[in-house]
Amino acid sequence: MIDVDGFRPNVGIILANDAGQVLWARRIGQDAWQFPQGGIGSSETPVEALYRELKEEIGLGPQAVEIVACTRGWLKYRLPRRMMRQRRMPVCIGQKQKWFLLRMRGDDSQVKLDRSDTPEFDGWQWVSYWYPLAHVVPFKKQVYRQALTELAPRLSKALQGHSIHHVDHAQADRTGSY
Repeated sequence: MIDVDGFRPNVGIILANDAGQVLWARRIGQDAWQFPQGGIGSSETPVEALYRELKEEIGLGPQAVEIVACTRGWLKYRLPRRMMRQRRMPVCIGQKQKWFLLRMRGDDSQVKLDRSDTPEFDGWQWVSYWYPLAHVVPFKKQVYRQALTELAPRLSKALQGHSIHHVDHAQADRTGSY
């Protein structure tokens, strides 16, 4: 389902543990890491898509997580031209995403990357909250910055006293330190 502007509706998932770290997953067979994400079906709500993607990509059910927050609007990124499928109609030029911040309720052993017939990830790790900004593919960086910035205060509140410090993003981009 692609909207009239060429963007595919999608959910992004930022899963945090009690230490304020986030789950960072490696795309299968690649040296590319990202947050779990996936398309929203034509008959799904964003929350339904969130739970489906959570189960398919990292093996967690609704009981293993708590929804802490969601971005207020759609965050968009454009695909590089080389990644656009020009022969499909309508042409998808990028993604528009609702980002969900989740808190892990369960144990790390519940994360299973092989729950789908076509797994998307073959590895994962907990990383510091701002780490993904220095390590995501360039065309997703702005959306990651928007989502992480908007959701950081909500995670701080959810962790009750564990502070996720504010980052000077321009400085962090130059130095790679988040």
